[in-house]
Amino acid sequence: MESRLDQQYNFIREIDKEKKIIRQTYLSDGSRKENDAEHAWHAAIMTVLLSEYANEKIDVLKTVTMLLLHDVVEIDAGDTYAYDEEGKKTQRQREVAAADRIYSLLPEDQKKKLRDLWEEFEACETPEAKFARTMDHIQPLILNDASNGISWLEHGVCLSQILERNQHTSEGSKTLWEYSREKLLQPNVDNGKIKIE
Repeated sequence: MESRLDQQYNFIREIDKEKKIIRQTYLSDGSRKENDAEHAWHAAIMTVLLSEYANEKIDVLKTVTMLLLHDVVEIDAGDTYAYDEEGKKTQRQREVAAADRIYSLLPEDQKKKLRDLWEEFEACETPEAKFARTMDHIQPLILNDASNGISWLEHGVCLSQILERNQHTSEGSKTLWEYSREKLLQPNVDNGKIKIE
């Protein structure tokens, strides 16, 4: 039987695969697309820096942990692009199956704790989950703006799609969403990087 430490090391080895899951968002210099681990790290750092703008007081460590774990399921489920309507139809089913397998590698107490954190992020009802979702949604906006809208242009993304995806982003931070609309989205609408239908 595996020891507790064996199980923890096995989980650590398994989540290394997250580095191979490529997203559609480019690095700020546009040189390549980021991977899931880079995205999670970036959003976690954003939480440390920007938590003062949360609508409600949040537990920063809990929120950071949530963000570091939120895309681990994509090891099995793959990344579902934000504007892939077909992929979204099976996303929850694929991700739950992945969560069942991946979190089961851990000792029972940690399996429950981390799986519960993932479910909390997915439900997006607590102050921490709302802020984590805000970070998850704003991070690609920052990179899309910095990389001259490469991903938006590649996929022909329209402002209406971005606004629909972000209809709840202000629930984590009204300040950060308003700033992002003004400083990241509007200039890219004005310069044609984001289409208007």
